[in-house]
Amino acid sequence: MSAGSTSGNACSGRPLNLLVSILIGALSFIVLVLTLLGIVCLRKYRSLVQTIRELKGSKLLLDAVPRPEAVRPLPAAVEEELPPLIALQQRSTVRTSLRRPWKSLQHGPHVTKSDLDLLQLIKSGKEGVFYQARMTRGTCKGHNMFTCKISKEGVRPKHVDTEASIMRKLVHHKNILQLLDWNTTEEPYILIMEHVSCGTLKTFLQTNRVRLSADPELPSLLTIASYHIALAMQHLRSKMIVHCDLALRNIMVNTFPWEVKVAEFGLAQDLTRMIRPRSSRWRNPRQRVPLRWYPPEYFKNSYYCFKGDVWAFGIVLWEMQTFGTLPYPNLETSEAVVYHICIGHKNTNPEGCRPEILRIMRECWLDLHTMRPSFTQVVCMLENIMESDADYVDVETTQLVV
Repeated sequence: MSAGSTSGNACSGRPLNLLVSILIGALSFIVLVLTLLGIVCLRKYRSLVQTIRELKGSKLLLDAVPRPEAVRPLPAAVEEELPPLIALQQRSTVRTSLRRPWKSLQHGPHVTKSDLDLLQLIKSGKEGVFYQARMTRGTCKGHNMFTCKISKEGVRPKHVDTEASIMRKLVHHKNILQLLDWNTTEEPYILIMEHVSCGTLKTFLQTNRVRLSADPELPSLLTIASYHIALAMQHLRSKMIVHCDLALRNIMVNTFPWEVKVAEFGLAQDLTRMIRPRSSRWRNPRQRVPLRWYPPEYFKNSYYCFKGDVWAFGIVLWEMQTFGTLPYPNLETSEAVVYHICIGHKNTNPEGCRPEILRIMRECWLDLHTMRPSFTQVVCMLENIMESDADYVDVETTQLVV
């Protein structure tokens, strides 16, 4: 009995020893893994601390080195007769630039007002006056005659530099008024642009209304002018620029209808400088905007995007068909205009307007901005209209109407 009992105890002890060995092995493995993880984490932490120290050191070195500041696009005032409107929230990729000293883009000597011989007034706006001018001596980059914009009192040099930077980004397009030079070193600040012979498109149409009305080719001529304006706006879209002030008064004429040029970029915004690349929002309680050219989403949601320029293009088409008539001519107050636009009312159909242009106009005025055509689509529609005209007109011809 004694021997059997001892043998049984030995047999039952073997599985117990095996279980203990397995538990000890498992615990040892866990401890080893935790130790390795701890070592890895410690190394990562030390590496992170070292990286932070290096970044702080490099930041101190960068702060000690002077560097040029990027100019942020700022909102601008617009038409004189329009009152303050909705406050908008400005967003920029570089928030800290507000706290840094502004530096002009100006480099070297530039044209001053004393160098100019002002020949004829083209138009006057809230921020500046446009003149036909020439140099009293010499030339400006080979040009003796040109268009100049002379800023009014109170306009900041930073705003003029911002306008100049946008125009420099839009260079080399036949339907955009080209910048030659500018001066923000002394007042009055000046923008020097290429010469145009016939002033604004609004003034041109009003002055020549009788003669143009008697021309049987007028619908084709207006279509060609509209096409070139759409080409300019398509170029702005490709450069991520929102014009924000597209109107007949801001389009210049050199030769009608083949040389019309979009001008006046005082309100334009470069959306590549903003966090939200498809909208323009800024905050200014005293901001004044051209109400009669702005879309309903601006008044409802403080929102303006590329399709806002499409809406304004529809207004420009209407202005051309009515020879420069003020949009919503029966509405006198700003409140009435805003209410009229927000409830969905549109301008009446212009008398004698060809149906194809009227259809484009209405598509540009769709209340839902995402449903409006793009400028690329507008260009295609206008090309189709010109090609379907009974008397084909070559839009690239150099024939002169005036």
